[in-house]
Amino acid sequence: MKHIFTIIFTLIVFLSQVVLAGNPDRQGEAGAYELLMNPWARSAGWHSMSTSLVGGVNAMRINPAGLTNMGSMEVSLGSARYLAPSGITLSGLGFSKRLHKHGALGISIMNVNTGDIRRTTVEAPEGTGAVYRPSFLNIGVSYGHEFITDEKNPENKIRVGVLVRTVSESISDASATGIGLDAGVQYVSGNKGQFKFGVSLRNIGSKMRFSGAGLGLVNPGEIRKDVQAAGFDMPSLLNIGASYDFYFAQLHRITILGNFTANSFSRDEIGAGIEYSFNDRFMIRGAYKYDNRFGAYALLTKVNNAYTGLSLGASFVFDVLKNVDDDDNVVSITKMAVDYAYRLSNPFSGTHNLTVSVKI
Repeated sequence: MKHIFTIIFTLIVFLSQVVLAGNPDRQGEAGAYELLMNPWARSAGWHSMSTSLVGGVNAMRINPAGLTNMGSMEVSLGSARYLAPSGITLSGLGFSKRLHKHGALGISIMNVNTGDIRRTTVEAPEGTGAVYRPSFLNIGVSYGHEFITDEKNPENKIRVGVLVRTVSESISDASATGIGLDAGVQYVSGNKGQFKFGVSLRNIGSKMRFSGAGLGLVNPGEIRKDVQAAGFDMPSLLNIGASYDFYFAQLHRITILGNFTANSFSRDEIGAGIEYSFNDRFMIRGAYKYDNRFGAYALLTKVNNAYTGLSLGASFVFDVLKNVDDDDNVVSITKMAVDYAYRLSNPFSGTHNLTVSVKI
C-alpha cells in the first residue's frame, strides 16, 4: 500500500509542477473549455470546489479519488442550462460501481448542445439559409481505490483515483480529438471521518488540432490548398481543498470547506462554502469563489472569470426500495436523490443545474 501511495503522490507532485509552471502570458490560449463545465448539480452547488469531499459520479468531474465515496452503485443523469439565456445546454450521464470492498469503476459521458448556428460566407455574411450544429462530446473511464490507514477506525482512509477521458469537438467538415488525464488523492481522518483533504489534477493531456475539408482554401484559379491548424492545449488545472464536518444531535451536520484552484490558462481562484444537512435527507449549500487578480491591468479592468461570486444548491434524498432477507432484515436500500444548483455568472444570467440519481 505504501508503495502505491508513494508512486501516486510522486506523480501528482510532478504533474502539479507542470500545471503551476504555466506562463501567465498564455492565458486564454487553451481550447476544449467544455472540460471546465460541470453537468452535476451537487458539486456545482459547491462552485465545483468540493475537491476534498466529492463522491460517486460527481467525483469524475472534480476529483476521481472520490469515486469510492459512495455505496455499492450510483447512476446519475444531469442537465444544465449554461449561462442563460445563451441557449447552451449540458447533458451528463454517469455510472459508478464498486468492484470490491476498496475499489470502484466509473464511466461518465458529457455532451454540450449549442443549438443551430447560421452558416455564413464572405458572399453571404447575413447567412446562407443553412445551419450547422457543433458537437462537443467527452467520455471518461475512471478507477478509484481506498486504503484504510487505521484498522481500529475504518473512517480513516486514503483514497486515490485516476480518470482517462477522450475529448471530441467537430462540425460537419472539421474535427479535433484528444486524450486527457485526471488524477487525485483524498485523505480522510477523524472519529467520524470529519476532516478531509483533497488534491486533484485535471485535463493533463495531448495537444488537440483541428483537421478536415473545412480548413481547405480555394483560390480564384480553383486550386485547393489545405491549411494546417495550430495545435492547442487542454485547460489544465490543480485543485487543493479541505473540509470539516460538525455534527449536532446526531441528525444535524454542518460542513465547511475551502478550495484553491491554480489554472494554467486563466487566473487562479480561491473560495469557501458551507452546507447544512438534516439526517442526510435534505441538504442546502452555498459557496463563494473569487479570482486572484494580480497586476495593474487586472485590478483596473476588474475582468473576472465567468463564475465569480455566489453559488447555491439543495439536495433531497428519499428511499424508493428496501431489499430484505428471509428474516425481514434490511439488506440494501435503493435511494433517489434530486439535486439543484444555481451559479451566478458574469456576464449572462447564471447557470442552472438539475441532477437525478439512483443510489444503492
